[in-house]
Amino acid sequence: MTANELKRAAERVAKLQAQAEELSAPLADAQAQLQAAQEAEAIRRAERAEVYDREFSQTWPARAQDAANSGDAARERFFEALHAEPWFAAYVEYRAARYKRGHVLTEAQRAQRALGEVVTVPEQRWYDAEIVDEIVRSVEKQAGEIGAQFSEELDAARESYVSGTG
Repeated sequence: MTANELKRAAERVAKLQAQAEELSAPLADAQAQLQAAQEAEAIRRAERAEVYDREFSQTWPARAQDAANSGDAARERFFEALHAEPWFAAYVEYRAARYKRGHVLTEAQRAQRALGEVVTVPEQRWYDAEIVDEIVRSVEKQAGEIGAQFSEELDAARESYVSGTG
């Protein structure tokens, strides 16, 4: 490399260093502003979170009552629909037969006792109806999924409030 090329390279490096220094000041300012804005946002979010949490903490009983009552109309619709279902009517009839048998056994035991006879009538045997358990399991699974969705909505509402978008 010649002395002239060396000089030009040194001048170019000096020029680029000067440009870098010129740009570094605004970059440092911008970075400082960004950091200050982030810190201010964190403080604002913390303050909004505290307001939200305080308000939620004070209103939870009414909110819980509203959430619990939100199913009342659905419960009524459920039982109306359930009673209209032919399969339900058949199941009720089937279960009623078990109760009828129980009443017959009880009356037969009473009659044997009244006559002074040895009671030979067996006690009523009850057994669980698996169909009801299966329905309950299915209901609980779906209800749990709906509850989880509601939880996500609560989380989203809090985040919306805290972030100031809601």
